[in-house]
Amino acid sequence: MSSSSPQPQNTAVLSYAVGVGVGVGVRSNNITPQSVLTLPLQPITLKFEEVVYKIKLEQQQKGFCWDGTWNSKEKTILNGITGMVCPGEILAMLGPSGSGKTTLLTALGGRLNGKLSGKITYNGQPFSSSIKRRIGFVAQNDVLYPHLTVAETLIFTSLLRLPDSLTKEKKVEHAEHVIAELGLQRCRNSMIGGPLFRGISGGEKKRVSIGQEMLINPSLLLLDEPTSGLDSTTAQRILNTIKHLASGGRTVVITIHQPSSRLYHMFNKVVLISEGCPIYHGPASTALDYFSSIGFSTSVTVNPADLLLDLANGIAPDFKRMTEQQGGDTQEGGGSIEHEQKLVREALISAYDKNIATRLKAELCGVDINNNNNNNNNNPWNMVKSEEWGTSWWRQFKVLLRRGLKERRYEAFNRLRIFQVISVAILAGLLWWHSPASHIQDRIGLLFFFSVFWGFFPLYNAVFTFPQERAMLIKERSSGMYRLSSYFLARTAGDLPMELALPTAFVIIIYWMGGLKPDPTTFILSLLVVLFSVLVSQSLGLAFGAILMDVKQATTLASVTTLVFLMAGGYYIQQIPPFIVWLKYLSFSFYCYKLLLGVQYTDNDYYECSNGDFCRVVDFPAVKSMGLNHLWIDVCIMALMLVGYRLIAYLALHRVQVR
Repeated sequence: MSSSSPQPQNTAVLSYAVGVGVGVGVRSNNITPQSVLTLPLQPITLKFEEVVYKIKLEQQQKGFCWDGTWNSKEKTILNGITGMVCPGEILAMLGPSGSGKTTLLTALGGRLNGKLSGKITYNGQPFSSSIKRRIGFVAQNDVLYPHLTVAETLIFTSLLRLPDSLTKEKKVEHAEHVIAELGLQRCRNSMIGGPLFRGISGGEKKRVSIGQEMLINPSLLLLDEPTSGLDSTTAQRILNTIKHLASGGRTVVITIHQPSSRLYHMFNKVVLISEGCPIYHGPASTALDYFSSIGFSTSVTVNPADLLLDLANGIAPDFKRMTEQQGGDTQEGGGSIEHEQKLVREALISAYDKNIATRLKAELCGVDINNNNNNNNNNPWNMVKSEEWGTSWWRQFKVLLRRGLKERRYEAFNRLRIFQVISVAILAGLLWWHSPASHIQDRIGLLFFFSVFWGFFPLYNAVFTFPQERAMLIKERSSGMYRLSSYFLARTAGDLPMELALPTAFVIIIYWMGGLKPDPTTFILSLLVVLFSVLVSQSLGLAFGAILMDVKQATTLASVTTLVFLMAGGYYIQQIPPFIVWLKYLSFSFYCYKLLLGVQYTDNDYYECSNGDFCRVVDFPAVKSMGLNHLWIDVCIMALMLVGYRLIAYLALHRVQVR
């Protein structure tokens, strides 16, 4: 891979940075291209000793007949795993599904919550915020925004994760070097893609995920199943990339399920786990010799990884061939296969304790680690030690806002959504076409329609906001990319253009078609009331989504709430029984409806109640039950709802577990 970029490419990068709004205006010839692999790096030697992790299982005490008590049992996920990996090495953790590989990797990244015991050190030091900034963690699932391009994804990540000691153009230039190192130039302007439309390939997505972590120039890189779901050729390319990154002095740990022989021989060390227990730790090249020395050899040429996985599943090579010759069914004796597998595992664990565990502990104690933490200040790519965040709150907010607007530009200005609102406005305008002033019931019905439609439509849209972004929020906050407050305000502010544009168009169309009071001031006040109701409704939807973090549950709760608010909104039921009258004061639709009436009518307005007779509007039953007084109190109540619901949503997001 090339370690430098030609002059025209640098110019293109800086021009692109201006396009995403980062305000870069420095000429590219003032920037010295630098390969990611040549950046200053503090090596990390990772050691983990006797790591044990347990979880609690809640079980009923008497089966189906529950007596009201619970019996808490613990399940051991990791059972005394020890190992070490040095800079420049790739440690592969192998094992069948459910053996504890991902749990161990998460623990090594400092992201595991729960009952964890043992000792994990980085250059002899425990996990800390300064260590966290030097760790890159690539999850198994590629959590990326589908509507951003590869370049946009990496540039926005660079702007958020790299410290303010670097200029904007340096951050963008660094993102371009990562694109070059990972071979993503060909697809740099292609969208990531998602379930509804095609984007870049799976291998390219994985390289983008790796690139997001490479932006911080990590000393320790942790990857969970980096080849999962990829064909052998693409998996080979990913491992070549990882090997290339390790050659720069990085410590690399990966979990992998079933690598090919080509991939296996690229590993320096292997940890083999069986049901949470280690059964091998050592060089990948000597694994077969070790198992042969303890009696688990095979005369058939096999992929070393296949043999190791068979052993981790408790299947000895000879026993496997015997079952294949017998048709794969030896259930006689009440489960002889399970018994044989248990004996194999016990033999492997016993051999590990006898031949590897003692030697490994002595090796860990004898390693002299040169701690390079004192050189952090000489490395401009590391975060400032005294600060928790790499960038300021305001910079985080601006970058997140720009990223959100770019990502949701297709979703927000969705043609179907625009058609839905405009068509409803035109249809309603035709139904209420120039309603006469004497038809006060029809006009009041139109105002209630305003409050209902723009009370419930934004609520249902907002319910999806945080549940859909939960995975991204957990990923980015786990890496310390930004503050929750900057994300929350940027996310909600980014929704405002479309949330306010559509109701504005709706009111403009239906207000004049419906023949409401043809006064500019009245029209503007009516529009402001509707927009105010939209913001309150959106706030309640955000709160529902943040509290439940499940789309189905939040939608169900929103449906029940809107139904109650509809009935208690003051239009259908004008005389609510005293014992439940408090319900209407919880409905923002009630306050919106009352404010629209107060804007449209005054105490001195009259309407033709019969031929030649005029009656006061305030005496009309529907208006009289609502009242036209104390409108500022209603405005204040809605303002409290607006702030209160958003505060609840923000506090609920704090409960989202960040690993």
